[in-house]
Amino acid sequence: MELHKYTKEVLEKFLVANKGLPEYQEAATNILTSLDKYIAEHPEFEEKSLLERFLMPERFIQFKVLWTDDSGKIQVNNGYRVQYNSAIGPYKGGLRFHPSVNESIIKFLGLEQTLKNSLTTLNMGGGKGGSDFDPKGKSDNEIMRFCQSFMTELYKYIGPNKDVPAGDIGVGGREIGYFFGQYKRITGDFSGVLTGKGLSFGGSLARKEATGYGLCYYASEALSTILHTDFKGKKVVISGSGNVAIYAAEKATALGATVIALSDSNGYIVDNNGIDLEVVKQIKEVERGRLSSYVERAGKGSYHAGTYGKEGIWSIPCGIALPCATQNEIGLDDAKALVAHGVKAVFEGANMPSSSEAIEYFIDHEVVFGPAKAANAGGVAVSGLEMAQNSERLSWSFEEVDEKLHAIMKEIFANGYKHTLKYGKNVYDLKTGSDIAGFEKVAEAMLAQGI
Repeated sequence: MELHKYTKEVLEKFLVANKGLPEYQEAATNILTSLDKYIAEHPEFEEKSLLERFLMPERFIQFKVLWTDDSGKIQVNNGYRVQYNSAIGPYKGGLRFHPSVNESIIKFLGLEQTLKNSLTTLNMGGGKGGSDFDPKGKSDNEIMRFCQSFMTELYKYIGPNKDVPAGDIGVGGREIGYFFGQYKRITGDFSGVLTGKGLSFGGSLARKEATGYGLCYYASEALSTILHTDFKGKKVVISGSGNVAIYAAEKATALGATVIALSDSNGYIVDNNGIDLEVVKQIKEVERGRLSSYVERAGKGSYHAGTYGKEGIWSIPCGIALPCATQNEIGLDDAKALVAHGVKAVFEGANMPSSSEAIEYFIDHEVVFGPAKAANAGGVAVSGLEMAQNSERLSWSFEEVDEKLHAIMKEIFANGYKHTLKYGKNVYDLKTGSDIAGFEKVAEAMLAQGI
């Protein structure tokens, strides 16, 4: 595909300037390719150097995190926060703890988050952060000490009207509690500086379920509008077994689907009669265990070591696939396997789980493709609702939050689909429509605010 002159020039300069940051380069390339037709219609973007300004983070912060393990040894980790774009609101985005975390991943996530937050219709800018700290195998006290040390550095850069972090991979309610306690201890300020908090100190009902539920609400709109069908009677394969995967499975089941597979980093389970989610919740949420124990505990199904690859989870025949584990888990070969086995729709619950080649293959083979920035925006949407509740010192019921979430996800789909019909390769290309819908709002705000 030949890009518009301005788009091409900006992308070429970006790739040179960000050499050695592959995830960041991939995300920017995908986004600019989607935006190209829209950019060509707006010469004022080039006049105002808008793309260059949009692609460059407003601030990137890297810091050292020192903490002491249970044996008394001092450990050293990297900490990061990217404050990507604040044109439409305070920076908002999660903190990820995983050994793979580096500058490239944080910047790619911050760029994606900027468009995702715009799509929610709420006033939130884009940010992201985290550390290469690995919480697996750590004691509660080690995690508490790490979180306290991390916040001792991060607190200088955040605030309820400035930058509001949340959780992501490796950061759940426990970690958010430790962050909040340390922030309050240092600043003496009890405010909505974090989302995903416990209900006793300003958290929102339905936050834990939000990304998974929102994924299914978005999917329902897409299935109904494009394929004139729904979840009823469909076989669904879901990668991952964290909050997103578990509550996507719960909602898909409630909507009439049969969830037949889930995975973790060691392997995956297959249960053609439907995964027993209560067993999975006990293993993953209560015991923080591995899915390898599922078959014995549930008394049914099968376990397979090795999550991806030729014989991995994406080789299982299904009608709907929900990748909810991590980035780059679906490559071209996986996409081909899914299509060959009858998949009709793929909706991303994780951030950038599909490669650009896989995405193109899905769209070209008339598979409805719901990109992460739209399909998994339910989590940050409810984080925005938590911020609203904190500002008013209110607490809404689960039903109220869920109703608002459902309405937001319907609007995200409708807005993206409108742009898909105008700019997409075909009606299955929700990626192009979603990228443009998210960018449009940010671009208008940036132009209006000057330089």
